[in-house]
Amino acid sequence: MQKILLLVDRISTWVGQLFSWLIVALTLLICWEVFSRYALNKPHGWVLDAQIILYGTLFMMAGAYTLAKNNHVRGDVLYGFFEPRTQAWIDLILYIVFFLPGVFAMAWAGWTFAADAVAIREQTFSADPLPIYPFKAIIPIAAFMLLAQGIVEIVRCIACIRSGAWPSREQDVEEVDVEKLKEMVHVKDEDIAAAGQAALKKAGQT
Repeated sequence: MQKILLLVDRISTWVGQLFSWLIVALTLLICWEVFSRYALNKPHGWVLDAQIILYGTLFMMAGAYTLAKNNHVRGDVLYGFFEPRTQAWIDLILYIVFFLPGVFAMAWAGWTFAADAVAIREQTFSADPLPIYPFKAIIPIAAFMLLAQGIVEIVRCIACIRSGAWPSREQDVEEVDVEKLKEMVHVKDEDIAAAGQAALKKAGQT
């Protein structure tokens, strides 16, 4: 079972990392349009639509990745003080009551939107229209990815309720942990304070 959970984690991670390159394309597109608009006096009517499409695709396809890394925003004021089993019960209830209905609604509506858009070859309404049906087709795909990862998280909640400890998950980029960083470079708080005092003393002499 753990291998299956980690496999879904890896797929969500791979997809999220793949689509994260859209932020590079989005950055280059904006820089080019700013240059073209103000330096060359040649604005393009389709660029704003392209920006929205790129950002929307990035946002949707990063959902499963973020859930796999347990990085979605949560009210952690009290949650972090609870025992793992209590946390798992809270998460399980919220997944069943809110997450699953929301994702099913997203998948159902997304499939309808995508099918209608493909049927009419829907385009944007700008002066230079872009095809929008490929973008709408992303909605049910993102919902499926999010649903698969959500089921994995529900299984993790059940496992934690039974064992009292959270199962392991795939690791990726994390925020800097200052205390761990100090341990890695063998630096103590006393050393940092002494270095700061020495710097102040030297600054005062100059």
